[in-house]
Amino acid sequence: MYDHVILAGCTHRHSHNVTCFTMSKRKGKVISDETTVKSRRVTAVGLEDPPDDRNHQGRSSNKLTHSATGDIGLIESITLKNFMCHYLLGPFQFGPNVNFIVGNNGSGKSAILTALIVGLGGKATVTNRGMSLKDFVKSGENTADITVKLRNRGPDAFKRDIYGDCISIEHRISVDGCRTCRLRSKSGQLISNKKEELTAILDHFNIQLDNPVSILNQEMSKQFLHSKSEADKYKFFMKATLLEQMKRDYIHIKHTKTVTRQQVERQEECLKDLKQEFLQRKERYENLSSFSKMKEVLENLKKAMAWCLVREKEQLVQQLKEDIEKEENNYRHQDNLQLCQTKVIQVEKTLQCIKGRTDSLKEEQESLSEDNLKLKEQVKVIRKAYKEQELVYFRALNKLKQSEQEQNLLREKINSAKTSGSLNSEGETEYMKRQKTLSCLKEQLAELDNKCLQLNHEIKSNHQALLKGKEEQDKLRLEERNIQVSYESKLKRKNQLLASRSNKLKRFGDHVPDLLGSIAEAYATGRFVKRPVGPIGACISLKDPTLDLAVECCLRSFMKAFCCDNYKDEAVLQELMSRYYPRGNRPQIIVSPFSEKVYNIHGRKACHPEYPSVLDIITATSPVIINCLIDMRGIESILIIKEKERARRVMQQGWPPKNCREAFTAEGDQVYPNRYYTSDFSMAKFLGGDLETEISMLESDLENHQAQLSRFQLQVTSVTADILSMESRLNSTIMTLKKTLASVNQVKATITELETVGDEQTDDINSLEEVAEENEQKIEAERQIVHEAKIEFDKLRKMSEDTDSKYSSVREQIDQLSEYMEPLKDEQLKLEAECGNHERNLKILEHKLKTHEDNIQAMKSELSQREEELQEYVAKATEISPERQQVNGSTKSIDIEITRLKKKIKVYESSHGEQEQVVREYAEALALYREKTNQVRDLRRFIDQLDNIMSDRQNRYKIMRRSLSVRCKLYFNNFLIKMNCCGSMIFDHNNETLSITVKPPGREDDGVSDMRSLSGGERSFSTVCFMLSLWEITESPFRCLDEFDVYMDMHNRRISLDLLLELSERQHLRQFIFITPLTISNLPKTSFIKIHQLHDPERVWRQTGAEDV
Repeated sequence: MYDHVILAGCTHRHSHNVTCFTMSKRKGKVISDETTVKSRRVTAVGLEDPPDDRNHQGRSSNKLTHSATGDIGLIESITLKNFMCHYLLGPFQFGPNVNFIVGNNGSGKSAILTALIVGLGGKATVTNRGMSLKDFVKSGENTADITVKLRNRGPDAFKRDIYGDCISIEHRISVDGCRTCRLRSKSGQLISNKKEELTAILDHFNIQLDNPVSILNQEMSKQFLHSKSEADKYKFFMKATLLEQMKRDYIHIKHTKTVTRQQVERQEECLKDLKQEFLQRKERYENLSSFSKMKEVLENLKKAMAWCLVREKEQLVQQLKEDIEKEENNYRHQDNLQLCQTKVIQVEKTLQCIKGRTDSLKEEQESLSEDNLKLKEQVKVIRKAYKEQELVYFRALNKLKQSEQEQNLLREKINSAKTSGSLNSEGETEYMKRQKTLSCLKEQLAELDNKCLQLNHEIKSNHQALLKGKEEQDKLRLEERNIQVSYESKLKRKNQLLASRSNKLKRFGDHVPDLLGSIAEAYATGRFVKRPVGPIGACISLKDPTLDLAVECCLRSFMKAFCCDNYKDEAVLQELMSRYYPRGNRPQIIVSPFSEKVYNIHGRKACHPEYPSVLDIITATSPVIINCLIDMRGIESILIIKEKERARRVMQQGWPPKNCREAFTAEGDQVYPNRYYTSDFSMAKFLGGDLETEISMLESDLENHQAQLSRFQLQVTSVTADILSMESRLNSTIMTLKKTLASVNQVKATITELETVGDEQTDDINSLEEVAEENEQKIEAERQIVHEAKIEFDKLRKMSEDTDSKYSSVREQIDQLSEYMEPLKDEQLKLEAECGNHERNLKILEHKLKTHEDNIQAMKSELSQREEELQEYVAKATEISPERQQVNGSTKSIDIEITRLKKKIKVYESSHGEQEQVVREYAEALALYREKTNQVRDLRRFIDQLDNIMSDRQNRYKIMRRSLSVRCKLYFNNFLIKMNCCGSMIFDHNNETLSITVKPPGREDDGVSDMRSLSGGERSFSTVCFMLSLWEITESPFRCLDEFDVYMDMHNRRISLDLLLELSERQHLRQFIFITPLTISNLPKTSFIKIHQLHDPERVWRQTGAEDV
């Protein structure tokens, strides 16, 4: 329903009964009929008697005599800052009646009018000066400020107790097109910053920003002057008088009425169905009386069933009593328990005896072990002293032998010296022999030197061959180890792929399914704040499967990583991973707050017309995965270029694409602007789709690796045998060289001795004998030292032998004790096992006995429970039937009979319904039918009333339209008379056209009727006349007219000014703002006229200032 319309009757000031209409132009504001109509919003608008020529002639000389002014909606002041091309304009203090804004072009006249529209909340398009609010911000500034103050006085003021006598509206426009509004009181206090409050103020003051009658700017005036369409003029008239909005409202009401009528018709159809349903319910209600007998039989069966249940409970209680008595007389469990306890006591006694013997042997063994440790320490000390003394003894003995050898050589030298004098011719023979021996020895020495050189050369060559063989052996072993590692890796990969046939998660590790199960269990128990996501490789898929290797090489270790929302969840996940992975081999965990939306990467994503980024070719199950890869890997800045050559050309020849850091080829190669890395992988490990192909390739590789391992093992074995052979030959050659060198040294010593023999001179025999005596004394002393060392050596040897003997004896005793303890230990273990068996049997028997007793107790508890149930059943049965029923049948047969009767009753109820349900449904159907009937009847009455109201309002609307058009014609003709013109306005409401004809003075007989044939001044004057006619028949607290006299000559302009001032004098409660670039020096001097002279534009001032300088 639509009730936004108010029709108000008003009385003409000359007692003519004329209906007038006012309406708020803002839709969505409901104006109730009971709302008090404000005197400023709905006032008496009369048709004044057109003033005669005498009034016109005397107008300019008369002064305004009205002292009263408007109370609400008048513009008191406006201030502009950084608005359009002006740094600061204002504040402009407007008068309550007539205001003229005068200034040259560019001084800010139209800017004030534009700021008034924007400052009161108007859109940028309404001003016809810009498409967006940001166009009004001065170039180079961030914001523009507009302050408009509206008068708020009198009894119709808007919230005067809050705002006071003045409402200040402050608008700030930012350079990005946003605006903020602040509403302040007269004292400057901030009251509100909501648009709804401003809209309420404008509605209260009846300010219509988009109504050209209130504010007519240059563009609207130009369109009206140059409009060729009579339909446009009619639309202008309809919009100015708000008849157009009224017409739209009536159309909406008619449409709503049609929809409501259709709904009523549908409700009437539904009402027929409701009536039919109501009659059915009524019939069922009237037929309620048929199955009382079946219910009575059912009640008797229920009584019999109750006592039958009591009988069965009594039988069950009796059976339980007999079973309890039987179980209490059964003593088998107690006898078995006593027998087992006796066996346990016997075995424990035997075990205690053996434990005593074992403990005593252990104590003896422990004491022997202590003695053994002490003896072991003594043996170490004595052996050390013995070794040291042995070294002292043999050193002294060697020194003695050396001294004796020196003494023998000295004796030989003395003897040879003594016998040298007796040599004659025999000396020459001895010399010849010595020379001959020397020559033989020198030849032998040369042969030995040659042999040494050969042996050295052979050793060097063998050593080099040995080093080469070892290098080859190490190389073969290294290759064998690498192949072995590769073989094990591929074998592990094959097993993972075989396992992933049934579970794809095993591609990422054998423990991943178990880990995910633990994560799900922990999340279900509330250990995680948010469930971790991963592994990442399992959560992504590719739009192009051929790029799997490229994406896998790009993500690398992130394929097996997990994502956590916070560090608490990370700690829980680390604890779960520790169950399946060692510390150094766990999947990576990335901690970052989860987001439900993918990051906004506009402005930093790599873009290329041919090649996608990694972000473009992957899809993920959650935005968390995409955001994690953006943070950790920067996938938005990595391109995928399949061919190597194109990748090099794009990334390394010239500048790389914008925001691109690196690229990957289809083979997994990584390309930077200044370097290139080849991939080590030939097939995707995690993202590959063809499992069977990969498994077959792995099997082929494993066979090749096995063959290579066999070949390398044979080669290593052969090389090892060669190395052993070379080492043997090398050692043999080294031994031969050592022997040869010993022979060389011996030959050299012999040659030296033979060469020095002939050069010896006869020594002094006496001095040699003195030296021999001193050596003899020295030898005696050394012999004494050797003797003493020998004695100490023998002593220590004896002590060592005694200590070893004691140590061996103690060890033998310990071994004997160990041998003796072995059978005791075996016996002890046997007895302990037997005792353990008996104890287990004892526990089993005790458990059986406890179970037996618990069973008896449970049976007693059940008996008491059954007796209580029996009492309850008896009580219930007594409630159902106070007298005990003698029942012959069983509960089953009675239950069958009850079920049969219930089904029969249910079938009857399904066709007729239960009694309560039938009564309830009948009452509900009756109430619903009456309610719907009343609703349809009320809606019918409402539609009929609405038809009458709409018919009446349509008539009133036509009367009002005719009245407004007639008044507009009269005012228009009256204003044309001021210029001695004649003209007419023809309204065609059926075709919605307005034809205006104007005939200037002197051309009354011409055929000219179109305003386009008039001069510019005449057209402007005609426009002013038309606007004044509309002002006379419409309401607004203020009127704004921009550059109305631009195209007028002085005569027409003077007449137009007189008309405007005359109208302002009559409508002294309204405010008028006229904007003109022309002089107004000839205006009358009066307090009701206020002139605002604007300064010349800033650029003119700058030029003038420059010329002055």
